Order: sequence, then structure tokens, then C-alpha cells
Amino acid sequence: MPEKPIYLIAGGPGARRARGPDPLIQHVLRDLGVEKPRVAYIGAASGDNAAFLLLISRILKRAGAGTVTLAPLCGRRGSLERALPVMEEADVVFVSGGDVEAGMQVLREKRVLPNLARLRKAGKPFFGVSAGSIMLARQWVRWRNPDDDSTAEIFPCLGFAPVLCDTHGEGEGWAELKALLALCPAGSTGYGIVSGSAIAVQGRTVKALGGEVHVFRRGRGGVVQAETLS
Repeated sequence: MPEKPIYLIAGGPGARRARGPDPLIQHVLRDLGVEKPRVAYIGAASGDNAAFLLLISRILKRAGAGTVTLAPLCGRRGSLERALPVMEEADVVFVSGGDVEAGMQVLREKRVLPNLARLRKAGKPFFGVSAGSIMLARQWVRWRNPDDDSTAEIFPCLGFAPVLCDTHGEGEGWAELKALLALCPAGSTGYGIVSGSAIAVQGRTVKALGGEVHVFRRGRGGVVQAETLS
């Protein structure tokens, strides 16, 4: 059986325009082929924030999820020993939003990365929203000094979706995605996922869902927008 696509969703106001179930999350959960799927919630990027967990759990359940269970990785309760059984028993692993770098640091410090890779290799489906989507992709960018562009550097993410992406950065002209691509080899491609949109990544195939996705490429003369997927 082929692996399920990795779904990378952009959050933001565009995703909340309807009061009913979020259609993108509905699509992801229906694609699992499981009635009321059990969702393991990774909230490392938001410090396992309880209010955020409650909000996102309601959105997931409205879209068709059964149980939504925190895989605790932050604070006093956070540990690999407590988080791993939640992820192993779930039908799908969801990576929530927040801060990409902080989230990846938690996953490294709690020794979760090899276990997540094992689950993915075994066929466990994953999807993310906002920072969680970026964490599921290959790499992201940070600045050692936020006031000095020359200090920008790349750091690795999970790489389950073999792409570079940013989410809901359209209002800033995709500045961070362009900075990331500027540090990558010529020919590199990045996907700007507009608020309320998503991409489904399966192998080398990337499909847009729900709205526009802006595609940028790193050429010899710099980073340019190559096309728009919809």
C-alpha cells in the first residue's frame, strides 16, 4: 500500500472563514479511510499550550476526528516515554503551530526524532498546520542576530515532506521563504502556502488544495516567483 500524502496546511484567518468543519482538515481525515480517527497531537512548537490544544482539538473533532490526545513533550509532564505510546496508538500524527525553531529544539532534546522517523517509515500518516507544516518539511531559516540579514542560516526539520515551504506569509511577500531559498543551491524550489490553503506531498508530487500556493525558485540571479498552483 502506498504511503499517504503528507498534508501541509496554512492556518490563519482564511482557514476560519466558515463556521462549519474546516474543509482541508476534513479532506485529510477522510483520506485516512478510518471512521473517527484517533489523532496524536504534537504541540512542541507552542510549548504544549493548553488553550491552543483545546482550540485545535475542537477544530479537528468538528472535521471528523475521534479522540485528540496530547503527546506530552513540554513542561514537567513532557517526556518521550509518555509521548511515544500516544503517537504509536494514533491513526494519524498532527503537528501543531507555533514557533518552528522552538518546536524542533523540543523534538531534539526529548529524543523524539528517531522515533518519529520510525513511525513515518512504518506508514504512519502525518499532517501539520502553520509552523507544524514547516516542521514536517526539509529545512527552515533562522537569524543569529535578527537585525543582521548576514546572520541568516538554515537548520534541519523533520524532512518527511521533501520540500521547502512557508505558510501564510503572503502579507510579507514571503520574506522568510525567500531568505531560505537564497541560502539554498540554484534550482531549489519553495512553496508559499497562502492562508486557508494546503499542499499534499507524495513523493515528488506536490498538489495544491483549497486555494493558491506560490512557487518560488532559486535561480542564478536570485529568488523569483515561478508559478502559482491552485
